[in-house]
Amino acid sequence: MNKLFAGVLALLIISMAGCAKKVILYEGDGQMEEFQPVVAKYDYLSAKAKVVIEEESGKVTRGTLSLRAKKDSVLWFTMSPGMGMEAIRGFFTQDRIQIRDRVGQDDINLTYEEFEKFYGLKLSLELFQNVLWANTPFDFDYQDRLFRVGKKFELTQIRDQVRYFTKIETSHGKVSELVSNSLDDRGSVLASFPKFQDAASQPFPAEVLFKLAYQLPEGGQNTIIHLEWTSIEPNSQPLSFPFRF
Repeated sequence: MNKLFAGVLALLIISMAGCAKKVILYEGDGQMEEFQPVVAKYDYLSAKAKVVIEEESGKVTRGTLSLRAKKDSVLWFTMSPGMGMEAIRGFFTQDRIQIRDRVGQDDINLTYEEFEKFYGLKLSLELFQNVLWANTPFDFDYQDRLFRVGKKFELTQIRDQVRYFTKIETSHGKVSELVSNSLDDRGSVLASFPKFQDAASQPFPAEVLFKLAYQLPEGGQNTIIHLEWTSIEPNSQPLSFPFRF
C-alpha cells in the first residue's frame, strides 16, 4: 500500500475546489467563561477543499476532494489529482473503512480494529467526525483533566490506550490544536486549526494542518496534509452516497 494512499486514508479529510463560494471567516462574539465547547450541528453535510500532501520522501501531491456526510452514520469522499480524474473513493460507516483505489489498485475493506493493527492508528466514525470538524475528541467527563490558560482551555483525555491533548479557544469554543499519541507509540496525529469560517452561522475550519505518524510493513512513516476548505454546507436535506467496492 503506497504512502500517499495510506496518508489520505488515515484521515480522510479533504474536498474539492472548482466554482467555490467565497469563504467568510468566523469571528466569535464573546468569551467562553465556563467549559462549553461548540460541536458541529448537522444532519447531512457536503464540503469541498484544496489539499496538499507532503510525504516523508519529499514528494508533494496537490489535489481536490469532495466529501459528504450523514452524521453518526456515513462519511463518503472522492479524491482527484486534477483533470477531472477520480483517483480514490472512500466510504466510512460505523463498522468499516472501505477504499477503492482506481490508480494503485490497493483497495481496502477493513474493520476499525483491523485498521489499527495494520497502521497503528485508532479510528472510529465518531472520532473522525470530531477531529474533522474541530470538535473535542470526546465529551468531557470526570476522568479528564481540564485547565484554563489565558484565552484557551487545555483538555487531556485518555481513551482506549490513546492520549488526546486539546486546546479549545474561548472566543468560539472550537479546537485550535490537537495532539494524539497511542500509549504504545505506534501512531500519532497533530492537527492545527488556525482559521475558521462561518457555515450556517456555525464555526467550521477554514484551514487545517495535519501531521500523521503511522505504521506500514516497511516501517514508520510521516505525512503532512494541508487543507483549505472552500465550501462547507451543513443541512438537513438527504444526500446520496454513491459507492461501489
